[in-house]
Amino acid sequence: MALMITDECINCDVCEPECPNGAISQGDEIYVIDPSLCTECVGHYDTPQCVDVCPVDCIPHDPEHEESQEELLAKAERIKNA
Repeated sequence: MALMITDECINCDVCEPECPNGAISQGDEIYVIDPSLCTECVGHYDTPQCVDVCPVDCIPHDPEHEESQEELLAKAERIKNA
């Protein structure tokens, strides 16, 4: 399952550089996560790095983009080899 950033985001800029896949970018008002690039850091780290550094806890799972661990790992491999 990909992650998403809620409107509780305070634009603190700490999550964007932590994403190994470049899935996080500045949106119109808050940071956003591209679900096609988000692997929850599977294939890179044991836990999602953006969630670990977020000071306001505004990065939950995105219920519209459910994926298994195997799917996330396959996506990470595709991104790595692109």
